[in-house]
Amino acid sequence: MVTIKCQNTAFSRIEAILFDKNGTLEDSEAYLRTLGQKAARMIDAQVPGIGEPLLMAFGINGDFLDPAGLISVASRRETEIAAAAYIAETGRGWFESLKIARQAIDEADQYVSKTPSPLFVGSLEVLKSLSVAGLKLGILSAATTEEVRTFVRTHQLSDYLQLEKGVDDGPSKPDPILFLEACQALGVEPGATLMIGDSVGDMQMARDAKAAGCIGITWIGKADHVQGADVVINQLDQIQVIMD
Repeated sequence: MVTIKCQNTAFSRIEAILFDKNGTLEDSEAYLRTLGQKAARMIDAQVPGIGEPLLMAFGINGDFLDPAGLISVASRRETEIAAAAYIAETGRGWFESLKIARQAIDEADQYVSKTPSPLFVGSLEVLKSLSVAGLKLGILSAATTEEVRTFVRTHQLSDYLQLEKGVDDGPSKPDPILFLEACQALGVEPGATLMIGDSVGDMQMARDAKAAGCIGITWIGKADHVQGADVVINQLDQIQVIMD
């Protein structure tokens, strides 16, 4: 067990840390923005006039991506359902709407995922230092499990992580069951586990699961995106390890 300190806040007797992926370890802003723009264009080609409303729903305005917007924090399934709802408003049947949304997002993803998103500066070094300290580490993301595994494989992080967990067909953030399942898989108690993420959903999920604490990270300096955090940081290297 170790003590984790961020600024003036200390979390004692910590055994494990769970990280969000997008916006926490991975600088995925360009990928998510391009994914949403491409998917909206493809859907608009089939359902004219829906492109702009979809971009607004995704949280995309020109080159700006809302870190708290749909495509930034929702699971893939939630994004598909939200897009399908906009399509269904035009009078198309639900199953057709869902098919159009799913195919467009899948094809857009194949187009934009050819260039992997980079790690945020310092992410690798922090994972290494926490691993050396004996902490169990995992990723708990709203991305699909396959996307999480691809991310870990691409950046060669498997030596430092004991869990690669995404959201597939089951519950999504902020359902605390995700955190509880992750803790069970790691063999640790929620009360000995920290959550580090960049969204309100990460904070709420961890709090509802009775986690040891919630560390919000906002690389763009907007703490309102991580309301509910015990402490807010702007860089992962603000995490300090103190051996008990």
